[in-house]
Amino acid sequence: MMIHAPCVVSLSWTLATAHNETIAELAEPAEFFYGGLDLLPKVEEALAGRAPDDELHLHLEPEHAFGEYLPGLVCFEDRALFAPDIEPGMAYEGLPPGAVTPGMPAARIYTVTEVYPSHVVLDGNHPLAGMALRLHLRVHGVRAASAEELDARSLGTSVLQVLPALPPGTPAH
Repeated sequence: MMIHAPCVVSLSWTLATAHNETIAELAEPAEFFYGGLDLLPKVEEALAGRAPDDELHLHLEPEHAFGEYLPGLVCFEDRALFAPDIEPGMAYEGLPPGAVTPGMPAARIYTVTEVYPSHVVLDGNHPLAGMALRLHLRVHGVRAASAEELDARSLGTSVLQVLPALPPGTPAH
């Protein structure tokens, strides 16, 4: 079966920086809904018409991957708003209660990038924002989507959930 929307694809991949430094690897194949919410649009575009055992090498600019890095999504919040054991790399859905930085979107994942005695630095950008990426994909299988999968337009696992968080201090832009 060839890949066409809608269907379910089984993929493995290696994700690297533009300089071929490996960021993440999905060695065991995972299934994704093709034609819905699970894959980046440029990845879907490249997979169209492919079949099992096909391999692809993609170069993704930031606008086709995780977006440009937006300095306006970085904020400084009072250290007292956080638990004593807070450390870089921790992530929070939204800002903590009592946050005072105006204009910060509530519906974001904020990563702690630095912790100081008086404040904490939070970054609402995806850890890979602003980076050009190389993606080596392998198609392991293609199958028809079930009625439930068609209704959901997702298998419940997106590319964002499969990528591990970058360790603190990793240059991301």
